[in-house]
Formats: sequence, C-alpha cells, structure tokens
Amino acid sequence: MSLIRPFAALRPTPEHATDVVAPPYDVLNVEEARQRADGRPWSFLHISRPEIDLPEGTDPYDPSVYAKGAENLARMIDAGVLTRDPEAYYYVYRLTMGTHVQTGLVAVASVPDYDINRIRKHEFTRPVKEDDRVRQIEALQAQTGPVFLVYPEAPTIDAVLARTAEGIPEYDVTADDGVRHQIWVLRDAEAIATITTGFDAMNAIYIADGHHRSAAASRVYHATCSDSEECHSGNESSAYFLSVVFPHHEMKILDYNRVITDLHGLDAETFLARVAERFDVELVDSACKPSGHAEFGMYLDGRWYRLTLHAEHIPSDDPVARLDVSLLQDNLIDPILAIEDPRRDKRIDFVGGIRGLKELEKRVDSGAMAVAFALYPTSMEALMAVADANEVMPPKSTWFEPKLADGLLSHMLD
Repeated sequence: MSLIRPFAALRPTPEHATDVVAPPYDVLNVEEARQRADGRPWSFLHISRPEIDLPEGTDPYDPSVYAKGAENLARMIDAGVLTRDPEAYYYVYRLTMGTHVQTGLVAVASVPDYDINRIRKHEFTRPVKEDDRVRQIEALQAQTGPVFLVYPEAPTIDAVLARTAEGIPEYDVTADDGVRHQIWVLRDAEAIATITTGFDAMNAIYIADGHHRSAAASRVYHATCSDSEECHSGNESSAYFLSVVFPHHEMKILDYNRVITDLHGLDAETFLARVAERFDVELVDSACKPSGHAEFGMYLDGRWYRLTLHAEHIPSDDPVARLDVSLLQDNLIDPILAIEDPRRDKRIDFVGGIRGLKELEKRVDSGAMAVAFALYPTSMEALMAVADANEVMPPKSTWFEPKLADGLLSHMLD
C-alpha cells in the first residue's frame, strides 16, 4: 500500500463553492454554527454540524444528529451542489492569511501506516470525541473533515505543487475570517506518480491537527474489515483517510497562552519572589511577547514582566520536557500555583495566539483571572521530535493558523 494516494473527491460545483465552504466543525459552538448557516441552505455546516437543523437543545451526540447529516449530504448531492470526480486525482490546496502562504496536497492517507506510527501522532484522544467522529463517518459513509498532516523536506514534491499552483484554480474562495482558499485539480499522471513515489520514500509524515479524525478512520476501517475475507487488500476506500499534507517549513504555529484564576493563596510580592527562584524577572514597559525559547511574558496586577528561565532548568535530551509549555508547567505552574494536571484543573485556561496579548490583559483586568503567561510558539521541528520519540505533547501546545475549510473536498467510502 502507498503512504498516500489520489482519490475521486466529492466537491461543490465551482459556482457553489462559496455557498458550501464552512469553518471546521470543531471551531464553532452550535449557536455560532446556526448563525453562520442562517440563510445559507448549501453551507457545509448542515452536514458537519447538523444539530443546527434540529430543535434547540438537541444532544449533539444523539443518533438523530448523524441521520440528519446524512440526509443533508444526500440532499446536496441530489441537487447537484456536490458532485464526485470521475477519476482519482490529487488536489493542490493553498491557504493565504495576510502575508502568510502555505501550499499543500489533498490526498487520502493510509490507515495501516497510521496504525504502525509511520503517520505519527503527538496527542492523546478523548473517547467521546473519537466516538463522535466514528458515528459521523459511518452515517455519511464519507470523511468530510480533512486531517492536517505535515511532510519533511521534499523539494521535488514542493516543486510539483508550485507548478500546479501556477495555473487557474478550480476554487478561489475567501472565507468569513479573511482566509483565502484556493484549490487546483492535479490530473497529470506523471505528476501524480512523482508525488506518490516521493511520499512512499519518506520514513514518516506527521499529524498537526486531526488526531480524533484519524483515530476514528482507523476504527471504521477495522470494524468494516473485521469479518471480510478481502480485508487489508489495500483497495478498500476505508483503508485511507482524507488528509491535507503541507511541507513542514511552510507551517505557521502560533503561541498557545495560559491564564490562571488565582495565585494559590500567595500575595503578588511573595509570588514574584517564588518565580525569581528559577527565572530572571524583568519589569517591562509594554506587552511582552517572548522572542525565543525559554522566555515568557507574564501579566500580573496591570504590569508586564519578562521571565527568562535559568539555563540549569532546561533539559537537553528530553523532547517533551524541553518544550516551552513544559518548562512553564514544570517550573512555575505546578510547583508555585499547584496546578498539577492542566488537562483537568479548572483553575487554568488557554488562549490561542490568534487572539493576541490584549486578550490576556482583558482576562486579567476583568478580575476573572489573576495572572497570564505569553509563550513562545512551539516549532514544527520540536513537534516532529516529540512524535519521532513516540511521546505525547502536553495539552494545548500548538495553535495552527490558518485553519482548513470544510466542504471543498470530501472522501466517499464505496
């Protein structure tokens, strides 16, 4: 089996692309999704968040939700809004957010390679979310949310994508958030073969976002094949999952910041003294955005501080412990603020870097939080090192921007 392969996408006709395109299913709550889809009968939110078409208060995991999603998908196919390509192709996907541009490949990726960790993970999954994605795939008989993957250095593949993107795109859509989504259909057999061969030569590719979707795809495949004599032939559509894979050097990872409700009974002076045991603490005149590894901004009592961790507290040989999120957790949040498990402790919250440092000031100045920490973004190389070591990232370590869109390309399970 190939690591990736082309597929016959279910996609909107070009005149309906703007009507269909929607944010990822998991970045909106139900009320936001309902508002976004209001007056837009072809919005993909009717498929990815079908509870918006059911009575308010409907449990999003109720069987009626998945059935409604399947009904809405069939309706859009019957109306000719979504059509399926006659042959298997690759698709080139370019995202533009301000001055940032990244160009990747839409393909389907191998479940067996995911199972043996050739498609490498860096997060735990939550059973409830994994179950939800399984039910959605089974109800639709389709994978509609792409897994966000990253490939290591591969100039030949980069060149094929760049050449393809010189042509006129099949879709050129600017979403509500200002992100531009362009897609080209790659039909050239030689270019398709070059890409497939190039990926087959790779030791590994990496999940950036979509751990629940990839885990769910694996479960659906094995459940489908469990009683089949043809199981694991590699020809089943369920043996592959929908993916967009980008070159690692084009990825944009933003900071993922922390806010804490209280100082664990300490007054500000005592708290600062405890922090100074492991950090150089410098009062600064304006919002402190960290400029490098092991440096942090801290907002406390209306003032910004720059914290620089003492070198002796920075591990040299542990890819997880070296992460900035780990350094802050292990040297301040746990020992001083007594938040041992940031996954479960309700005294800590997380703010994506897309919201800026003003959001940290707002949360503290409102009185809802006592202190905020600005972090330096995790690098793609650091993420890959954790995955290569078969380790797991701490919670809320990465915030990827721009986000992929839902609805432009889906993978049908035959």
